[in-house]
Amino acid sequence: MRNKSVQSILSIALLFTILLTPLANTESSEGTTPELMTRIMMLPPDAEATGMHINANGYFFVNAMHPDNDNYRATIGVINGVDWNNLPSSVPELPSSSSASDTWNGIRTSYGDYQVLLQSGDVFSQGGVAGGIYAADNGNRMFTSEKPDYNAFVPLNADASRGYLYTAWEDRPAGISQLEIEWNSTSTEWEVLGGMMLDLSSVNGGWVLCFGSMSPWDTPLLSEELYFSDTEDWNDENYNYHSDQASLADYLGYYPNPYDYGYIMEIENSTTTEPDFIKHFAMGRFSHENAQVMPDERTVYLSDDGYDTVLFKFIADTAGDLSSGTLYAAKVTQDDSSDSATTGFDVEWIEMASSSNSDIQLWIDEYDGITTEDYIAGQNSYISDENIRDWAEWRLNDDLNGDGTIGSAIDDRVAFLESRKAAAALGASDEWNKMEGVAFNPNAPDYAYLAMSDVGYDMSDGQGDIDVTQNRCGIVYSMTLDAEWDVNRIDPLVSGGPYTSSATYECDVNNLAGPDNLVVLDDGRLLIGEDTGKHESNMVWLWGEIPESETEPEPDSDADGVVDPQDNCTDTPLGETVNAEGCSETQLSETVEGEDEPEGENETEDSDGDGYPDVTDLCDNTPNDSDERVYNVEANGCANMYAPYPEDCVNWEFWNSDLVNTEEFGRGCPHFNQQSTQDYRDARDAADTPQKWIIVPGLLVTSIIVLFLVRRMRQSELDEGSGN
Repeated sequence: MRNKSVQSILSIALLFTILLTPLANTESSEGTTPELMTRIMMLPPDAEATGMHINANGYFFVNAMHPDNDNYRATIGVINGVDWNNLPSSVPELPSSSSASDTWNGIRTSYGDYQVLLQSGDVFSQGGVAGGIYAADNGNRMFTSEKPDYNAFVPLNADASRGYLYTAWEDRPAGISQLEIEWNSTSTEWEVLGGMMLDLSSVNGGWVLCFGSMSPWDTPLLSEELYFSDTEDWNDENYNYHSDQASLADYLGYYPNPYDYGYIMEIENSTTTEPDFIKHFAMGRFSHENAQVMPDERTVYLSDDGYDTVLFKFIADTAGDLSSGTLYAAKVTQDDSSDSATTGFDVEWIEMASSSNSDIQLWIDEYDGITTEDYIAGQNSYISDENIRDWAEWRLNDDLNGDGTIGSAIDDRVAFLESRKAAAALGASDEWNKMEGVAFNPNAPDYAYLAMSDVGYDMSDGQGDIDVTQNRCGIVYSMTLDAEWDVNRIDPLVSGGPYTSSATYECDVNNLAGPDNLVVLDDGRLLIGEDTGKHESNMVWLWGEIPESETEPEPDSDADGVVDPQDNCTDTPLGETVNAEGCSETQLSETVEGEDEPEGENETEDSDGDGYPDVTDLCDNTPNDSDERVYNVEANGCANMYAPYPEDCVNWEFWNSDLVNTEEFGRGCPHFNQQSTQDYRDARDAADTPQKWIIVPGLLVTSIIVLFLVRRMRQSELDEGSGN
């Protein structure tokens, strides 16, 4: 008896669990994204969103770096079918529940079609493989990188339908691929014409080539991300990460000079198969995420990735020439608050030094030939912290360490070869954490933008210039620009999270986590790419809205002065006078005579029976179930609302809010949901789906049944025990 009762209880509980679980799961996985945020792309597990670049024709190049290599390969690709330079005011959102299996190769987009151009390990027609890192001394392939980062499209013809796509491969040593692609207007896809990995031996190879940008003169600017805070460890064989230097030595055929790495690299003669690579030593040596050149072609903002980092600025001596100029570092003054979501900073710039690539090259050469054999514990084969302090005292004419003397220096090499430590010694703010992309668009000139993928550590340690609350999911900041392109203010703009430390993926799936790549659209909105382990799948977000004055005009296909949503004749011949409905006398007479009339459509046919003929009905699928739904139909044939339960105001829903005036049909109901135009039958089916409120009474019923059965079971046991 007892076993049967238990089985009954378990069976009923299981039944209700099966019925109710889908509703509960749907609620938890499909929350809402914050206002102004739209999820537009999701990547395979473990993949980072990189290479974000939009060319002049509006194609959006974006990569999936280092995905789960058991199931995917690193991918370079592009989103076709959308002009990303002219997006509509709203775009479809990709649901967070979208599965990696939904789209080939695990890359999912809500807008446009993703085309794979190249994957790690693909064989080039000219020889070699994509991502292959080939030794400079003997040409042997050392390994194949899975880390494609920045993409730069360089057009080869006037309409930019053919060009070279340069891609940085973020490894130690790094690589650069050149892919020739051409747009095929018939297939509406890009054709790959050829490709190769480029030889970087002229600059002693590259180191962790990361994000980048295009200069105003259309040359790619790549960034060496130098995650190496203490140069004194460079030739220490016992250093934890010495294998990176050893790999670089294998690439070169000799032990590397640390001061050859950590710079902005410009690709010149980029329309040839043998481009030139220029490392701009004058722009400083640190962990460059990217450089953003401003419209004056002299001012450049430089972000510094890592921990305890500095925001830099460079002003070139000559417009369009980054080979010489003055380096500056930012010192910030925090607002009288600490909430990282609202606290901003005033910015002043500390001048560090001026120099040129050629002069700095001479200083770099002095450190050639130093190897691991020269390392002595407790000593330094390179520029020491004491050298840096002496230089700072010399520049400031101040006894910084209070030893009674002011140090001296014979030149400014410290500013350009140990830029981060030099900036801190001069008083710059060196507490930024995981500073990522810096971005700007001259068509939206009021702000530049800066990503911080993880706000914490020295940004939240209770001391220094910066002390704000943690946001482990990151923040995107806006940087206010004056008329001279000078940044004087930094404010939080987009905050990630919330963060839950106990969760498997700590940042809320419906908001930003780990912002990294940034692209500013022509209308001022942002594309934000993630690099985080705090989401199962990294995402790309669209943030912002088009200001009212900049909202795109409604289309007028035949240029007759009547916009398409109000135009009953969208193919009026050019020059013909039209009426208020957009039809000319010629078109009206043709319709009357039956000429050129679409099959099955005339002036009186009303497919959905809403009282408005199809020729003027913008919503020709209005439901016929007026006895079940309450709705109004306006003169354009569009219903403005329906209610599954007319007496229940809470369930009123407005529809077609972009085509009808919802304010006139409140019916005294205080709550409503606005929706844009969509298929009414889908909306009706969705309305018939059981709602969340089923869960609570369902659980109550389950509890009552279980309690009743338990009581019966206990009574049976008592009866058996008494011999009845």
